[in-house]
Formats: sequence, C-alpha cells, structure tokens
Amino acid sequence: MILLKACDLVRQFDADPILDGVSFEIRAGEKVGLVGPNGAGKSTLFGLLARTDTPDSGRAEYASGARIGLLEQDPVFNPNTPLIEEVRSGLGSLYSLQEEAEATAHAIAACEDDVERLRLQKRFDQVQADLHRQGGYAVEHRVEEVLHGLGFEDGQFGQSLGSLSGGQRNRAALARLLLARPEVLLLDEPTNHLDIAATEWLEKHLAQSDQAVIVVSHDRYFLDRVTTRILELFQGTTVDFPGNFSKYWQLKEERNKVLAKTFEKQQDYIARQEEFIRRNFYGQKATQAKDREKKLERLDTVDRPREIPTPSMGFASASRTGDWVFDVQDLCKGYLKPLFQDLTLRIPRGARVGIFGPNGAGKTTLLRTILGEIPADSGVVRRGTNVQIAYYDQNLSSVRDDDDLIEAVRPANNPTMTPAQIRDLLARFALKGEIVQQRVGSLSGGERSKVALAKVAALNANVLVLDEPTNHLDLWSCQALEETLKTFDGTLLFVSHDRYFLDRVATSLIVFEPGRWRYYEGNYTEYLDSMARLSAEQAAAAAPAKKSAAPAIAPTSDRVKKKRRFPYRKLEDLEQDVLQAEERIALLQDELANSDNHRDGEKMRDLQAEYEEAEASLALLYEQWEEEIELQS
Repeated sequence: MILLKACDLVRQFDADPILDGVSFEIRAGEKVGLVGPNGAGKSTLFGLLARTDTPDSGRAEYASGARIGLLEQDPVFNPNTPLIEEVRSGLGSLYSLQEEAEATAHAIAACEDDVERLRLQKRFDQVQADLHRQGGYAVEHRVEEVLHGLGFEDGQFGQSLGSLSGGQRNRAALARLLLARPEVLLLDEPTNHLDIAATEWLEKHLAQSDQAVIVVSHDRYFLDRVTTRILELFQGTTVDFPGNFSKYWQLKEERNKVLAKTFEKQQDYIARQEEFIRRNFYGQKATQAKDREKKLERLDTVDRPREIPTPSMGFASASRTGDWVFDVQDLCKGYLKPLFQDLTLRIPRGARVGIFGPNGAGKTTLLRTILGEIPADSGVVRRGTNVQIAYYDQNLSSVRDDDDLIEAVRPANNPTMTPAQIRDLLARFALKGEIVQQRVGSLSGGERSKVALAKVAALNANVLVLDEPTNHLDLWSCQALEETLKTFDGTLLFVSHDRYFLDRVATSLIVFEPGRWRYYEGNYTEYLDSMARLSAEQAAAAAPAKKSAAPAIAPTSDRVKKKRRFPYRKLEDLEQDVLQAEERIALLQDELANSDNHRDGEKMRDLQAEYEEAEASLALLYEQWEEEIELQS
C-alpha cells in the first residue's frame, strides 16, 4: 500500500531551485534513508512532506487516514511541562479513548432509555476494541519503555522541560513522536543527541516497527541496521537505490564507473562526428556530413555521472614528540558524584585513541581535565616533550560568530598566514567562493564544523584532541575526515558516539562503563568481538561450575559481569507466576468485554486500572524470567 507519494516537488529560494522535480513513493513498512551533502535540501523536503512548508509546484499525496509525524531539529516546548507529561501527549488519542470509555460507562449506568442504552453499549464495545487493539491498557508501561530506551532515568520523569538540556529536550520530542505512532515517520538526524546504547535501542525499535520511516542521518551504522532503501538527494533530484547504506555506497560506485565509461565513449563519438562534419560540410562528402549532423541531433545523450564532491581536508605533517604524549596517573574528577576515578594510562606517540560511553559519563570532562582546562580532583597529568595541541570543541567555541571565515581560521601561532593561504586551506574543507566572506554566525551547523576543523588544521599541531568531530558533518565529509585522520602522522585523542568513525579511525579505546572505565587495544568492532568472547567464556565457565556445585568464578578487572536487576528466584516459581498473571489478564479482558459491567462507571474504571497494572506486572515478570534464564545458563 502506498502511503505517501512525492510528485515533481519544486522549491526555490534563490536563483536556482533547491528541489527541482523530486518524485518517489513510500509504501507501508518501508525503511528509507534520505542521504545527500549538507545543503542538498533534505530538511526542505521534509518540510514539504510534513506540510509545514508549501512547494512552488508539484504536490505530496497521502493515503486516506495516513498520519505523518516529523521530528524537528529544534522542537518548541512549554518549559514548565514535566517531561513525562510532554511525552504522554504523544498518546493523546489513547488517553482520549480511555476518557471516552469512562464517560460512556457512566452514561450507560445513568441511561433509562433502552434504545439509547443499546447505542451507548455498541459505542462502548467499539471503544474497548480500539483500546485493546492499540494496547491502551498498557500505556504507562509503553511510556516508561520508550523513556528508558532513550536514556532517561526514573528520577528525570518529573523534571520540567525547562530544566533539561537541549539534547534531552530533543530526546523528549523523539519519545513523544515514537509513542504517537504515525503511519509515516520523518526523522531528521534522530541520533544526534543519543549515546550508543540509546541509538542501538532506537535501531531495534524502528527495525521492528510496522511504520514507514524516512530518516536523515550521518550515522552509517544506524542507516545500515535500519534502512532497506536509500534515496540520494543531490542537485535538486533524487535517485533510488535498493538495500541499506553500505549497499548504496557499493552500487553508487559501480554505477558511476559504468556511467563514466559510457559517457566518455559517447563524448569521444560526438567529438569525432563533429570533426567529420566540420571538415566535410561543404566538400564532396557534404551529404554524409549533413546525415551525421541529423543523427547527432537525434542522439540520446548520456549525462555525466552524479558525483557528490568529497572535500580533501588534510592536516600538515606533524613534528615529532617524545615516545609518549600524555601520562595520566590516578586521575579523578566528579561533581555531585565521581565521573571517573583512579584513571591511569599513558598515550604513546602516534596512537589514535577513541573515547565513548553513555551520555553524562564524563567523556568531555576527561578531555578537558587532560588538557588542563578544568582542575582534577586528584591525580596528575603530564605532557610529553614537544607536544603541540589543537583542540576541537564540540560547541565550536573556537570560532567566533562575528568573524568572517578568514579571521576565524587565522591561527594565533602564525598571524602572518596570508589570506590566500587561508583560502586554500578553507577550500580543502569545501568552503570556497562567496561563503568565505560570510560571518561564522550565518553558517549552517555543518559549515561551522568545517570552519572549526580548518582552524585545527591551520595550527599545524602534532596532537589533535577532538570532541565529537563528526557532529553536523554529512556522510561525504565524515568519510573525508576519516581518511585524513588515518593518514595523520601525529597523535589523536577523540570522543565520538559515531560507531563507524570509531571503527575506522581508532587504534585503541577508552570505554566508559557503569561504575568503571576500560582501556582496550583495538577498534570498535574488535572491542565488541572481545566482549562477546568474554561473555561466552563466562557462560561456559559458569555451566560446569553450576553442575559440580563448585564456587563461582570471581570476576576480575578484565571480565564483564552482567548486573542482576531482580532478586534471585527459582525459574519454576517465576514460570508459575507468569502463568497465573496471564490467566488473570484473560479474566480481566472478559470482565471488560462484559456488557453487564458497562452500566457501572466506577467498576469499569477499577477494571481498567487493574488490567493496566496486570499488564505492567506481567511485563516485569517476563524481564525477570529472561534475566534468570541468562544468568543461570
């Protein structure tokens, strides 16, 4: 079933249209990635599809009854609204059904007219069926599941939106939209404010959903795991590719190679025919020349392949440091509670160390403590010899809004760097032409990021410290930055939640885990493989130990142990409780469907509350049963 159809959409702001005849169809359940360079018009297209903007020509058509939900980059909230109330508003239709069910039950109880009572009972039965179909008796469980999945803790549920960070408010908007369950989801950079755990939860949620999804993201792991089709938007039009992002990247390269050869052959053919026509148009072969001219006029020309430009970027060759760059001993830092403690490591020359972990774990704080921007609570950080640092701050505070790009990038350690040299440097980061004269404050997020990276390059440092450098960059710029950093001959210390970037760039990792940190030699995939092997080894070691009643193997600092969420219980007891809970829910469903109860509004309220509580209890029993299976295996 086609839910959405874009028909020749055109949108123009300046001389050239940003969208110039965009057409495609979206079917129920499809997961589509919308990709293109910064400024290609992805957000503009979303505005037209969500009808928050109007096309200059063309139209967007929707299936009857299909709802479109748009995740906005800067959602507007009432700052006094509690987080959980704002998120619950995504389930407004379900709450309305609950209220209607209660009001109808009261009306039935008070009704004395048999015909009207029959009409009310039919309506009540329909409302109950709708509630059952939409999971209306487990609303609070769904709200908590989504909030926990996106990284919120129970203690934050009652906080006002005004007290939350910008990233947390964006996550609240995403939670509200996921709970609303529109038939078509338009997600514009949904992972921007998510840590890796929350991103993985969102991947599973979307992949298992029956909704149609169109997503804009620079997270290539996310696109690979969620999407089954890619729409490439460039130069005002879209091209359709089957498969996920990796398949698109492969098909794009293969298609362009074929098109390039075909284009070159045709251009060579045209050149030879034009040369023949020029030489013979008025000679003895004039008839042949005119015939060839007519054939050229009728020729279907092959377009040059759509090549999305990739910036070269590049950092200067690094001067040599000592054998180690940072020596960290027993470092501790915290505010209301410790973020990290007893952190001891030595970063050697030439290492590329990636840092990742949950939001709020202290990753940026660690960078700033190592750099000496904030004092440690205890411990020591020493720098090696001849260490020259360039720092990329994720808030982009290194470039001032009032400066033009030339002044913003001019390095303090080299004030004689000429404007021409700076222009050449900016061009390597895809910033050229009139944009160089603009103020930094007028640029997009991706353009500001490139300016900040260009300033890092201008410093000619031998140690790069980068905090979330891929934020706001498009896919092609991310790839260029990866290639640049892999060939950099200095030392790199960086924070990132981009798993693809961590995989391709890092040679070692600092991993923040609950209550501890870990240093691992290898990239992200190797780390995951190591953790999987460790879990398998622990499971294998636990099984014979259980059979022989031998003491359990104590976890060491190199082992990962799953924390128990629930008190220990026998599996047989849990299974009996699950069975009883399921039977209780079945009885409650019968009671809710019993028309004799519909006349008693108070009884219906109590039944609905009891049903919802039973559903939530059963969900917890399932989780405890699964945990016990995993821990006892």
